[in-house]
Amino acid sequence: MATKSKKPTHEAFVVSGEGESAFWTKIGAVWSHDDGKGFNVDLIALPVNGRLVIRERKESKES
Repeated sequence: MATKSKKPTHEAFVVSGEGESAFWTKIGAVWSHDDGKGFNVDLIALPVNGRLVIRERKESKES
């Protein structure tokens, strides 16, 4: 089982709408398993509508 001490590899969003007018709300973080065969998902909310989207985490450009 992957530990949460490392940074998440992905982020979870609920997305409402389409295209340029889509509204993305971050609702959690995702950690890949060490063997690369699955994920642990930690959500702070459960979507009641829209799509659940998992995207690779972008590293911040802060130095």
